[in-house]
Amino acid sequence: MPGTKQGPKEAIDLKEACVRAAHEVIAERGVEQLSLRDVARRLKVSHQAPYKHYPSREHLLAEVVRRCFESFAHYLDGRAHAEDPQLELRALGERYLEYAATHPLEYRLMFGTPWPGPAVETGLVRDAVHAFDILRGVLRRVHGSVAAQRARVDLDAMFIWVNMHGLASIGQSGVMAHLGLAPTVGSKAPAHVMAMMSAALSATHRPPG
Repeated sequence: MPGTKQGPKEAIDLKEACVRAAHEVIAERGVEQLSLRDVARRLKVSHQAPYKHYPSREHLLAEVVRRCFESFAHYLDGRAHAEDPQLELRALGERYLEYAATHPLEYRLMFGTPWPGPAVETGLVRDAVHAFDILRGVLRRVHGSVAAQRARVDLDAMFIWVNMHGLASIGQSGVMAHLGLAPTVGSKAPAHVMAMMSAALSATHRPPG
């Protein structure tokens, strides 16, 4: 009934429903078309109802993107773990590319959408850092976790991330199909890029002779 106070379950259900509806709007019409009014209309609730949980469109978008990073980190955590950190870096790279290929919308929301203003207060930054820390954690096994190695770990993490992101983004764009590449390049590119990265990292960190 109108005016009836929501119980805890109804409040949680509406909060979750808003996130699902926002995801649907973005998938169908693009992130630019997301609005709390449209979410309310889709859920058949009053225009003011979503504001009980999300003070603005930006807060709702931040929660959608936060959950993408949460899902991404969970997917990376499902990699094959290995004693050799080089093998684990390769496994991370494979999981990264798999996630981008199987979750294209979530990937674009994480890395192709300007972060909303409420990113910090909604936990978006925290979950994004957690995903990045998975990579840094493996690199600390390569370099050690002492403070003196922090910059090297961060630089190598950025090097790996930039390469994986570039490969994933090119794959999503479909541009490779129009470059006149040899037939096997598309399927061989991920392994080749990861092998080149491994060689570059090994050369960079080889002790001087």
